[in-house]
Amino acid sequence: MKKKICIIGLGYVGLPLAAKLSNHYEVYGFDKNESRIKELKRKFDKNNELKKKDLINLNKKNLFSESIFLKKNHCDIYIITVPTPIKKNKNPNLKPIIEATNMISNLIKGGEIIVYESTVYPSLTEDKLKKIIEKKSKKNCAYSNKDFKKGFSLVYSPERINPGDKYHQIQNITKVISGTNSKCISELKKIYSKLNNGKIFVAKNIKTAEAAKIIENIQRDLNIALVNELSMIFERMNININDVLDAASTKWNFHKYLPGLVGGHCIGVDPYYLTFKAKSLSINPKVILSGRSVNDKMSSFYASKINKLLKNKTKSKKILIMGFAFKENVSDIRNTKVYDLYKNLKKYFKKIDIFDPVVNTNDVKKEYNLKIIKKPNFNKYNCIIFAVSHDKFKNLRIKKNNNKVFVIQIKKIFENNIVDFTF
Repeated sequence: MKKKICIIGLGYVGLPLAAKLSNHYEVYGFDKNESRIKELKRKFDKNNELKKKDLINLNKKNLFSESIFLKKNHCDIYIITVPTPIKKNKNPNLKPIIEATNMISNLIKGGEIIVYESTVYPSLTEDKLKKIIEKKSKKNCAYSNKDFKKGFSLVYSPERINPGDKYHQIQNITKVISGTNSKCISELKKIYSKLNNGKIFVAKNIKTAEAAKIIENIQRDLNIALVNELSMIFERMNININDVLDAASTKWNFHKYLPGLVGGHCIGVDPYYLTFKAKSLSINPKVILSGRSVNDKMSSFYASKINKLLKNKTKSKKILIMGFAFKENVSDIRNTKVYDLYKNLKKYFKKIDIFDPVVNTNDVKKEYNLKIIKKPNFNKYNCIIFAVSHDKFKNLRIKKNNNKVFVIQIKKIFENNIVDFTF
């Protein structure tokens, strides 16, 4: 008899996982966003990560937006892939993952495996989430195989999805897992191995797996922060950071990171989960917070420099921002730092348009109360700023119009011969 698996949260992480697993198991999908479920039942993914053919085995009868249906479809394994955002004060917002945990707790009968893929700080799974399940289900977490069927087992297997990356997908990445007993680890190894040909790494314990995930994003955040800070220093010295990186990259052990805006729901968020935990242990994480500080202020830096480059003639200038997504080639606008750039530019310029052929314009209007233009007329602008390096921008041909159009790229797309300034 095939295992019945339920995926909680059908976003960038949960949907590809559900689609792949549905080729091998009976898969149920839950997302509290009703419109998302309706789209998926039509085999449509607005995130453009999966096509209709990829969703063919995901039965529309197994997709729910109301948790009441899950009670009628008890599963053996529940995989939680909900977002873990932060609050305005930069502290973790645990509401989504706690809501999902509460929902699952009501379904526990004994013998279930609960898997968390959401990014959390080390110890959260066992110190907080486990206790919620135990309290609501009246079952104990199984830390030995002999107790497997009496209670529930916990597994932590961090997601490694990179939105917009068509190579580093589930089938091509190593899956890290750890659990409360060897039986649940063995079960998940068997399941995930069907997706990535057995590329599984078993971490020493759940806390180690949680820590491994969070430092993956912190390391990237710090590396980009270093390059961003270097770009500010070299800009003052009239040195182009991209030219420096090209030269430095000729050394065999140099790791090349590009400067730019650092937003989104992972790199721009996850470091605050670890710093929150560190502060609770009376540790002041200076390096991590310093990197966050540098990256968070880049939109202000870029806006100020653009103002100076345009010689402070702000009243009549018409500005076009190219790109609004948090990164290239994705439609995701969560925590996009282009919005921060827009707000900082508004301090200097009154007339600013935004164009992004990848994002959903209705989502931008709803989330940020901004209207994205449908098609730009490049000749009407005095300055065009490429904030996101979408592939769709790379083939554009922008005429200088007798040097009246100032072209700036924050994330390098074009060669400098058609660009006035590259940060």
